[in-house]
Amino acid sequence: MKEVAETATGASYLDSATYKAHADKLKFNADGKFKIVQFTDVHWVPGNPASEEAAECMNEVLDAEKPDFVIYTGDIVFAKPAAEGFRKAFEPVISRNLPFAVTLGNHDDEHDMSRQEIYAFIKDMPGSLTGTVEGLNGVTNFILPIQSSKGAKEAFILYGFDSLAYSRKEETKGYDWIKSDQIDWYRKSSAALTAKNSGKPLPALAFFHIPVPEYNQAASDENTLLIGIRKEKACAPVVNSGLFTAMLEAGDVMATFVGHDHVNDYVANWKGILLGYGRFTGGKTVYHDVPGGNGARVFELTEGSRSFKSWIRLKDDKVISSIHYPADFVKGGDSNPFA
Repeated sequence: MKEVAETATGASYLDSATYKAHADKLKFNADGKFKIVQFTDVHWVPGNPASEEAAECMNEVLDAEKPDFVIYTGDIVFAKPAAEGFRKAFEPVISRNLPFAVTLGNHDDEHDMSRQEIYAFIKDMPGSLTGTVEGLNGVTNFILPIQSSKGAKEAFILYGFDSLAYSRKEETKGYDWIKSDQIDWYRKSSAALTAKNSGKPLPALAFFHIPVPEYNQAASDENTLLIGIRKEKACAPVVNSGLFTAMLEAGDVMATFVGHDHVNDYVANWKGILLGYGRFTGGKTVYHDVPGGNGARVFELTEGSRSFKSWIRLKDDKVISSIHYPADFVKGGDSNPFA
């Protein structure tokens, strides 16, 4: 039990075998750039031809963008056999030898595999950098550093959180929330990374499936700049467990990106942190009535800069909702969010 307890602390996690195994897998290119593609809500149904629309989308996006890393933010499968669905959903990245990671959604373990079984199935797939932390709530909690272009040190951090599924408390029906032990692990890990970087927080992005309550706070504030499509309220948990506050205090996370709500793909600046959605990637196996159809969110990071660019890539080589954070969200910003 001692080893499990140590693994769940921030400083010890950075010394763990899981972190070290993936610590040198991602690296800024020689030009100081790094590109990420986010696929979300693939909702693969084995044997349903409608799922092939998701595969077509993923293949087209990957061919157009040629990313350095791919993140799947949950609800990847929507029927059994789940293993077949996962294999099909990951085939576009595996066939291109791309590194990828997964944060599970609320539907992924509803079929014939538990969360632990899903993790065991995908962790050793070619290119998988999906991690876990023993002793924490959830399964897909992990930290992936992006090394500097010279490979000498961590230059950027990617956090993955398991946002769980459904509340088990009668008084708080609805979706579950990221738990206090997960947040404590994040706080300690962030502090350890900051200390390692001479007291300066490393720029970071966080990915998970279910949005936190602050998404609705931001969208309901008339002063919030919101860019993109919002066709439904964020289906967030009723309990605010404090993840956003922890990130605000730590000062490393510039933005969080989720899935879950199929007809949202917007970003909104809230108290200096960008709250964003990916773009629904799946086919006609579930609802997704958004103009332009399915697609993906793309990120371009720049080494040494607390900024990033992002856009939505659709099929037929169409790009929409391009943003530059933070420039587009501050007064006197030097770029046009609608360019």
